[in-house]
Amino acid sequence: MFSEESIEVNETPLPGIGLRDDFLTAKGRRIGVISHHNGQRDIVLYAKNDPDACTDTVVLSPGEADTLAEFLGTRRIMKRLIGLEEQVAGLNTHKVHVPAGSTYADKTLGDTQIRSRTGASVVAVLRANDVIASPKPDFGLLGGDQLIVIGTEEGLAGVTELIGT
Repeated sequence: MFSEESIEVNETPLPGIGLRDDFLTAKGRRIGVISHHNGQRDIVLYAKNDPDACTDTVVLSPGEADTLAEFLGTRRIMKRLIGLEEQVAGLNTHKVHVPAGSTYADKTLGDTQIRSRTGASVVAVLRANDVIASPKPDFGLLGGDQLIVIGTEEGLAGVTELIGT
């Protein structure tokens, strides 16, 4: 079963720069991320014996930061979904492909009325290299998207049928 660790994150405004978030690892290492106003992200590592002394910095462009977040976030979202599936009997997760010719390609998620028509819920959308967690009803669907759906077997079958038409 998946369990969430409780980690204390310190948030520090950096006037004229952006924001620094940092936390202490279980092995006593302080790690931080500086989020610049221009989208740049810096990963900073602090000295073990002096939590105020930075020992190394990795500068990431906005695209590189998004890619790293994808690596870290996708696995976490999938673990949460698997954990949720294990916790709640009768609920399953499924990927539903949105074909280019689907009635709902180029329409919003709300247009599908998935929840009211099937009882299932879309919890994320996979688009190319992006994971969009908890998409809102006004989220625009594209052919090629994959919907991560949670529901009963009947509900998941209903979503597959609905989106495939």
